[in-house]
Amino acid sequence: MTDSVTGANRKDTHLRNVNVNRDFKPDLIGDLRYAASGDGCPKCGKPLAEVHALELGHVFKLGTKYTEALDVKYLDEKGEKKTVIMGCYGIGVNRILAAHIEEHHDAKGMVWSKGIAPYSVLLITLNQSDPQSAKIAGEIYETLSAEGIDVLYDDRNERAGVKFNDGDLIGIPLQVIVSERNLKEGKLEVCKRFNKETSKIQPEELLAWIRNTLAEIS
Repeated sequence: MTDSVTGANRKDTHLRNVNVNRDFKPDLIGDLRYAASGDGCPKCGKPLAEVHALELGHVFKLGTKYTEALDVKYLDEKGEKKTVIMGCYGIGVNRILAAHIEEHHDAKGMVWSKGIAPYSVLLITLNQSDPQSAKIAGEIYETLSAEGIDVLYDDRNERAGVKFNDGDLIGIPLQVIVSERNLKEGKLEVCKRFNKETSKIQPEELLAWIRNTLAEIS
C-alpha cells in the first residue's frame, strides 16, 4: 500500500496518503478473494468443488441481547442465576419441497418419495362412465383408505391420456389403473411412478403389492 486511502476509526472520516509501516504496522496481511472451483483447500490441499445448493434451514446465535432485555434467567448447577443464550432455528418447508422436486423429477413431472408424497397411491379409472369400473374403483378406494393408505381417486370423466399425463405430472409413487379390458381378465394394472414399471395383478393381491412396494422404495 502506497499513498492509500483508509478509514480513520471515526464516522465519515478517511485518511489520505497512508503508507504501511510509516503510518501503521499491520498485525496480519492476507491475500483475500472469492474462492473458486479448483482452488486448493487450506486444510487438506485438495481442490475445491463448486456446486449449486439450496439452504433448507439455518441457525442464528442471538446471544443474550434479547434475554437481557427481557431478564430471562436460569439457575445453573450451583444455583446461580445466569442469562439464557438465545438462538433462532428455522427450516423452510417450501424450500424442502422445491429441493426435492429439483432432485426427483423426469420429463413428465415430479417423482415424489414416499416419505414426502401427499398421497401414496393414485387410483385411476380409464372410463368412469363404465358402471363396473366405477364400482370396483370405489371399493378399492374404500378398502385402501380403511387400511390407512393415502389414496387420490381420479374419478373425472376425462380421456385416459389426460389422466395418465396428470398422474405423471403430480408424481404420486404408485398408480392403480382400473380399465374395462383388464377387469374382463379379472386383473388390475399397477405402475411404479419412479421407473414406470407396470404389471397386472389380481384384485386380491393389490393390498400386499402396495405394502411390499412401498417398503422397497425410498
